Amino acid sequence: MDVGNSFGLVETYLPQHIIALRLLMAAIFGALIGFEREINTAEAGLRTHILVAVAAALFTILTFEIFHTIEVGSQGPQADPIRAVEAVTAGIAFLGAGAIFRSGRNVQGLTTGAGMWLAGAVGVATALGFYIVAAMVALFAVLVLAALRAFSHHVLGHKSAEVVADEMSRGEKP
Repeated sequence: MDVGNSFGLVETYLPQHIIALRLLMAAIFGALIGFEREINTAEAGLRTHILVAVAAALFTILTFEIFHTIEVGSQGPQADPIRAVEAVTAGIAFLGAGAIFRSGRNVQGLTTGAGMWLAGAVGVATALGFYIVAAMVALFAVLVLAALRAFSHHVLGHKSAEVVADEMSRGEKP
């Protein structure tokens, strides 16, 4: 492979415009999930989910670009791109775990952590070219988050952390 051209760009296995398209789509899909979180909570929202999805997509693209530059043979180095995808997943899980905290008997941030983890999976799927799968999962996530939030509040009577904090700030019993 040619390592560069007149613009100083590196030759890639995937065409540069496909890489750019996949990163853009990961940002859009991450934004879908993050927008729902942004409008309904004060927790990780639009920016966080976009960054998680794009980072996962970029790491996945880079992994497979590296994989395609290694000479495969009995004497050459062995590469396993699945290990890099596992590392991306573990990194996102670490971020998601940081969003979870416990206060007494209450645990908060589980949905945010799960959303971040899902945004990462959507980024990986987008990077691998599974656009329809990634779009469907992002839409499904938004539907689940919005529909089950409404169900939880209206049918079960659960209050969000914001409502409880607002009631407490006014001296009301939550």
